Amino acid sequence: MEEHELSYFKDLLTNWLQELLDNADSTVGGLLEWDFNSAEYLDRASFETDRSTLLRIRDRESMLISKIRKSLEDIDNGEYGTCEDCGHKIAIARLKARPIAKHCIKCKTRQEVFERIVGA
Repeated sequence: MEEHELSYFKDLLTNWLQELLDNADSTVGGLLEWDFNSAEYLDRASFETDRSTLLRIRDRESMLISKIRKSLEDIDNGEYGTCEDCGHKIAIARLKARPIAKHCIKCKTRQEVFERIVGA
C-alpha cells in the first residue's frame, strides 16, 4: 500500500476513534448527571430502558474501538491491508467501506458461509 493511502486510512481511523471516545465520555457524563431518586416511576422506567439501550450501543462501540486501535497498530507495523487468512492485499475499495477489515473479500465470504453452515 502506498504512503498516501496509509496516511488516508490512519487519519480516517484516528478521527473515527476520537469520535467514539468523545461519545463514550458524553454517555458517562449524561448517566452521572441524571437525578434518578427524584424522578417519577414512569420517568425512571423510561430512563432505565434508554440507559440499557445506550449501554448496549456503547458496548459495541467499545469492541469497535479495540478494532480501530488494532488497525492503527497494523498501519504502524506495516501489516495494514493484508488479509489475515491468505496474506493477499485487501482491496482499497473494501478498506474504504470497512477500514477495520482484516480479511479480503474472498476469505471473508468463505468465513461467513462456514459460519452459516455450522450456525456460529
